Amino acid sequence: MLSPKSKVTSIVLAGLLVIGLPVYGIHSMRTSLEKRISSLEYELKAVRGQNANKIEEMATDLNFMAEKMDITKRDLESARNLAETLKTEHAQATQRLRNQLASNSKAVTDLRQEATTRLNEVQQDTTTKIGAVTGEVQTVRVDLDSTKSDLANSRKEIGDVRAQIAHNSGELAELRRRGERDYAEFDIRKAKEMERIGDVRVQLKKTDTKKQKYDVVLFVDDSKVEKKDRVANEPVTFLVGRDRLRYELVVNYVDKDRIRGYLSTPKDKLLNSEGPAFKANR
Repeated sequence: MLSPKSKVTSIVLAGLLVIGLPVYGIHSMRTSLEKRISSLEYELKAVRGQNANKIEEMATDLNFMAEKMDITKRDLESARNLAETLKTEHAQATQRLRNQLASNSKAVTDLRQEATTRLNEVQQDTTTKIGAVTGEVQTVRVDLDSTKSDLANSRKEIGDVRAQIAHNSGELAELRRRGERDYAEFDIRKAKEMERIGDVRVQLKKTDTKKQKYDVVLFVDDSKVEKKDRVANEPVTFLVGRDRLRYELVVNYVDKDRIRGYLSTPKDKLLNSEGPAFKANR
């Protein structure tokens, strides 16, 4: 059997053992936990450093994106404003175009009406003018027919006159024998003074023997009448007196500064008158 001291010692040892074991376990656990905590803190710091870099990069990206988004937002707003402006301008342009089309339509209508009115006026005027022209054409036709008739008569008269022209003394004697007109022969030379043939005075101005042409001045009824470039055997006709009697000067020969021929005058002055006296007694 153990002594009381040994028992106490055993009890104390047992108590210490009982108390020491948990304390050791707690200490060991605490040490392990501290190591774990230290490891975690290290890892946390490492993670925090990595996260800080990532966060900084993310922040930079976010700022860049924010700037881009702000720019995009401004562009979008500008685009919207531009679209609104274009829409307003398009609406205004459309309205102006409609107004212009309406105005042009009215102008076209007015122009068509004016053109129609003008066309009707032109047609009426043309019809009137055509009628007038038709009447004038008829008048011209009548005048033309009359002119043709007068021309035929004139040709006949010219033929008669030519038939009554004497080219020499023998033909002049034949005309005298007919007794239709009076004939006075002349032989005129170039001079400053005039020579009288019946009731007419004549002055020779120039002769052209090669072409058988001459220039003379006739003094009739106190008036001078100049006849130029006359040809031999061409009757020079002129009217004399108040009764307008037809005289004919015929030069048969053209010599140097000399002409020879005759002057033909009517016998019956009343019958041969072409003036007022003749018309009054027709």
